[in-house]
Amino acid sequence: MFRFEHPTFLYAFALLPLLLLVFWWFWRWRKRAIGRFADSNLAPLLMPDASRWKHRLKFGLVLLALAFLVVGMANPQWGTKREKVKRKSVDVLIALDISNSMYAEDIPPNRLERAKKFAENLVEKLKGERIGLILFAGSAYLQMPVTTDYAAAELFLRSASPDLAASQGTDFGECIGLARRAFQDDNKAHQALVIITDGENHDGSALEEAGKARDEGIIQFTVGVGTEAGGFIPMDVGGRQDFKRDENGQPVRTQLNEPVLKELAEKGGGIYFHINDSDAVAEALQTRIDQMEKQELEVRSFSSFNSYFQYFTAIALLLLVVEFLISWRKGRLEERDIFR
Repeated sequence: MFRFEHPTFLYAFALLPLLLLVFWWFWRWRKRAIGRFADSNLAPLLMPDASRWKHRLKFGLVLLALAFLVVGMANPQWGTKREKVKRKSVDVLIALDISNSMYAEDIPPNRLERAKKFAENLVEKLKGERIGLILFAGSAYLQMPVTTDYAAAELFLRSASPDLAASQGTDFGECIGLARRAFQDDNKAHQALVIITDGENHDGSALEEAGKARDEGIIQFTVGVGTEAGGFIPMDVGGRQDFKRDENGQPVRTQLNEPVLKELAEKGGGIYFHINDSDAVAEALQTRIDQMEKQELEVRSFSSFNSYFQYFTAIALLLLVVEFLISWRKGRLEERDIFR
């Protein structure tokens, strides 16, 4: 397999036509300058040792040397050994609640920001596993299928917000159902679902879906975000800060529903955690997931690449040395009028 280690250097080729244009302009300027000094018949007599073609030869050598140098800087490589790499992994789907209740500030700065930070920390600790992401509120959607692209997972987590939800509320049943569909049917014994939520407004089908997922081999963990005392939900109303209110005009207080989350985790064969000590929770989750049976994956890859930049660099240096050694004066061949 051929590749360039640093392909961005290849953009430097765009400079070569520009250098050619500069040389053409210089050549025309030189001819006009000589023409002002003497006419075309008299100039060769006044400059008997001046070469007529070495300017172009020397410039051509410099241009060619720069081309080889650009290729050398990009470092052409060839994969010389293809091998099969086997590793063991668990597929983990992280389901993040993005309902409006996650804006409550009973844990600073608010539930959603704490949940996102926790999820990013979890992704960091689970590197080596395949990670996917579900965002849910009143409905759920697969933001990212299971992959080893951890940078993409962290990017999606940082950009998560209630604005991405098609409808508000918290429907665990749809979230778990989506996870069941997202995992591969023949591979569910090696998969886990981590639900990060405040547990409010759960749907009645959640426990049934959790049981079905557990029967299929999907272990489910829940992480509670918030406090039992709860907090109000900040909202922007007409350009001013207010709270979400009920039909009677009273501020709505949202509370962490731990009993539901504990029951959901138990039904799903996993464990309930509270987000308060996020580092310890992430480590405990990692330990629990590490204890799960892992699937063996076979990855085909080019294990080593040979670099060839040194050959192109050497040719470029050789061309520059040759250009330096070529005199501007007329050579013997020109003196014999062979190039006339």
